[in-house]
Amino acid sequence: MRLQTRMILLIGSLLFLIILALTFSFERLLVNTLEKNVGASALKLAKTVALMDDIRYAFDDVEPSAAIQPIVEKIRKETDAEYIVIGNREGIRYAHPVPDRIGKTMVGGDNGPVLEGKSIISRAIGSMGPSLRGKTPIYNDRNEIIGIVSVGILMEDIEASAQAYRNRVLVLAAIALMIGCVGAIWISSSVKRSIHGLEPKEIGLLYTEKRAILETIHEGIIAVNAEGIVTLANYTATKLIDPQMRMELTGRHIHEVIPDSRLLDVIASGEAEKDQEMMIGDSAVVVNRLPIFDRQHNVVGAVSSFRNKSELLRLTEELTQVKRYTEALRSQTHEYSNKLYTIYGLIQLESYQEAMDLITHETDVHQNLIQFLLQEIPDPMIAGILIGKFNRANELKVSLDIDRSSSFKDIPETLDRNLLVTIIGNLIDNALDAVLESRAEGRKVMALFVDTGDVLTIQISDNGEGIPELAADRIFELGYSTKKEHNRGFGLPIVNQAVQQLRGTISFRNHPDGGAIFTVMVPKTRGGLW
Repeated sequence: MRLQTRMILLIGSLLFLIILALTFSFERLLVNTLEKNVGASALKLAKTVALMDDIRYAFDDVEPSAAIQPIVEKIRKETDAEYIVIGNREGIRYAHPVPDRIGKTMVGGDNGPVLEGKSIISRAIGSMGPSLRGKTPIYNDRNEIIGIVSVGILMEDIEASAQAYRNRVLVLAAIALMIGCVGAIWISSSVKRSIHGLEPKEIGLLYTEKRAILETIHEGIIAVNAEGIVTLANYTATKLIDPQMRMELTGRHIHEVIPDSRLLDVIASGEAEKDQEMMIGDSAVVVNRLPIFDRQHNVVGAVSSFRNKSELLRLTEELTQVKRYTEALRSQTHEYSNKLYTIYGLIQLESYQEAMDLITHETDVHQNLIQFLLQEIPDPMIAGILIGKFNRANELKVSLDIDRSSSFKDIPETLDRNLLVTIIGNLIDNALDAVLESRAEGRKVMALFVDTGDVLTIQISDNGEGIPELAADRIFELGYSTKKEHNRGFGLPIVNQAVQQLRGTISFRNHPDGGAIFTVMVPKTRGGLW
């Protein structure tokens, strides 16, 4: 059964039961009140009759009924009483609506309390049928009970009056039920529209799918309502904001979770903010913020997605590594192709000695570099990146000199070699770019590696134009570059991130003779330099 049908049946049934109960209760209350009022009126009339002197003194006559009957009948006709009966202490009637019953004994069996001096309202079956009657004693001047007054209203008359009221109540109940049914249909239709016509099972499935999707996304996602209360936070967001997972984010104000969040500003302005940097705890993140609109295009909340900047840098570094290896292979292939063509040409010219000299020279250069690296920088990953950069520099006609006093043997096993390769490769690439843009002659890049003491030192320098003073504060900013080409500004931020992960420091300065010097210091222990 569909949700709309179930809602209509449920609301309609509840309304029917409530209206039925209220109708029954009101009808009982109405009948009881009517009987109470009728009984009170009958008793009041009986007391009034009992106090009349003409009736009291008539009890001393030889024929009391001759004086009492006319008076009582006149009163009965002028009131709503069905009957007024007067009898003596023995219950012999002196007045009755049916004259033939005068002189006979009163029936009903309820005279006892009256003869004791009490005024009562009772239900009894009298000579005229079931009735509700008020009874009171009649006193003489000596305050002695000499008779009884009984004023009665037939129950069928009371029931007729009650039925008239009952019919009105039933009509009102039917109208209320009809209005309630219309309201139930309207409510169910409104609910259906608000949930886009989905059934509860479909909503539950969508919720489960949404949670699964949110948890598989590597980005942190937080949504807030118009008041800034967090309504949704996936696992990635919770883990980034609260690494110990000690608090529940949903239900809290966004400023309790992220004090400097700009989601409330997005809600106020209705404008999206994309690719913004901010700090969450100790992590630098890149954030996108979007307002949430309803069907009337009113802002009802905002959602923010953010990702750890280090992950973005790692992805960038992976792409950079691929590009670096590709360029190294290409440059090496190109370089050796040129050398092979030269040797091939010398052999064709029968210049065998020159060919031998070229082969010897190239062999000596590479053998000397390889021998040096094997002896002083034995780590294969670091040595490999240096050979690749050496070949790349030769292709670009740049002299890449590795200081022969360098020593990089004492590298702890716990130190991440990939991060060291990232630092060295990007710093050399930046230096090569710097000297290629320089107008100076004798383009040179120098590298120095020192492993003495408790610190590994990497120093890369060049004879380019140096670091502009205006750019000194922004060179480690992601996407910032002094070069005009697109897709620049990633190398130094990646280096800075890698240095931070190694708990080291990076500094730079301009050489007095031109060019820049970058110095990276990495501790051999995990304690860090700060």
